[in-house]
Amino acid sequence: MNILRLSAFLSLLCFSCFALAGEDSIWYSTNSLNINSLPSLPAGYLITDNQDTCSSIHAQNTLNLSDVANAALCNNPQTREVWANARAQAAQVGIAKSAYLPSVINTIGTNVNASSPRLVTRDNAYSNLNNSLVATYLLYDFGNRDAALENARQLLQAASATQSAAVQTILFAAVTNYYQVQASISALEAAITSETTAQESFKAAEARYQAGVTTPADKLQAQTAYAQATLTRITAEGALKSAYGSLANVMGLPANATLTLMPSQLNVEAVELNQDITTLINEAIARRPDLIASEAQVKAAEASILSSRAAAKPTVNLAMSNAWQDGSQLSSINTTTVGLNVTIPLFIGYAPSYRIQSALANADVKIAQRDRLKLQVSLDVWGAYQSLRTAIESVNASNALVRSAEESARVALGRYKAGVGNIIDTLSAQSALANANQQIVQSTLNWNIARASLAQAIGGLDNAMILSLPQANVEH
Repeated sequence: MNILRLSAFLSLLCFSCFALAGEDSIWYSTNSLNINSLPSLPAGYLITDNQDTCSSIHAQNTLNLSDVANAALCNNPQTREVWANARAQAAQVGIAKSAYLPSVINTIGTNVNASSPRLVTRDNAYSNLNNSLVATYLLYDFGNRDAALENARQLLQAASATQSAAVQTILFAAVTNYYQVQASISALEAAITSETTAQESFKAAEARYQAGVTTPADKLQAQTAYAQATLTRITAEGALKSAYGSLANVMGLPANATLTLMPSQLNVEAVELNQDITTLINEAIARRPDLIASEAQVKAAEASILSSRAAAKPTVNLAMSNAWQDGSQLSSINTTTVGLNVTIPLFIGYAPSYRIQSALANADVKIAQRDRLKLQVSLDVWGAYQSLRTAIESVNASNALVRSAEESARVALGRYKAGVGNIIDTLSAQSALANANQQIVQSTLNWNIARASLAQAIGGLDNAMILSLPQANVEH
């Protein structure tokens, strides 16, 4: 019967607490946050909804830019770190919501009493069994739990935005290193072409020297140019290996991992920039995830001010308890109490005042950080915009330079072989062509990186942006 009484009491207690909670209890049940339901990645950053995307990426495959980006998101430890932070903050929201539910504590104890001398009512050892059930429910606290919940929700918003910012940082690193590898491949190919051309010039000079129609100086100059071209090719090979190591690192792989990229045609035709800078800055202010996170931090700090102020005010709690004891002197006791408790903080050593002052100062810090970041956003967009303009102009100029240098080198070598040109003009034309090929590689690399940099500055570096970048010159 005692167990039945306890069960009935507990049921009545819970029913009463939820009835008193009113809309709060309904709100909690319909809006409770399921931590496990949080997306593992912000929307827009995966090329497929297939849950096996990460497991389907193998470094041994031939990779395009999308593969590299997804591998970086799947394997880079930084993504796991920000996902874990977001889940931890989601749990803090659940903790804040728990303040809207009652607190129920049940304590059960037993002991053996062997009194000496014996009691008149009992001459043998006996045991006591006691059970204490205490439940409390917060009825009113001047908005403290509301402010605490708002603080936790804003911090979750900040964590989610920070997650998006970290994802964009990783994507930008993936794009940059991918194009650096492609540029290094093109630079190596240009160096090999220059070496082949220099070798051809050296053979021509050597043949003319053997025929006695030129001086040893021509042969030595051509041999020097050939050696220099070989050194340039060796340097390009080393740069390519370093670029591969950096790309593997961004993808969360060992630096010595063997990677194969789809062949890419970096050279581009004339391009233009039509976006308005003012529009881009306004878009960045609305979209930049780090600015969104900073704004959420401001709102969280403002909620913390309200919470600190409310914590210094009284609280009203509904309390219910049941104490039951059986076994002592062949008797049992069952006591049930229901009442209201009002807690009034009269004096706590000025701590509440200092907490409020600290919360106000922290809010000022967050506001200043947000305003500073807003200025930085406009500067980031402006700098990335100008870099893209410069890169576009460089691409257009480099294309014209390469066409001119190719024709000049072809004519100079033909004239030298025909005996109407000199070795100086031939080597100068070939050197100009080698420099032009390197410049078109670098300017195209700068153009692709500048596009991604502007997208990141605006806050729009996602899969749609990545898919718009050149990836390969083959169908896939």
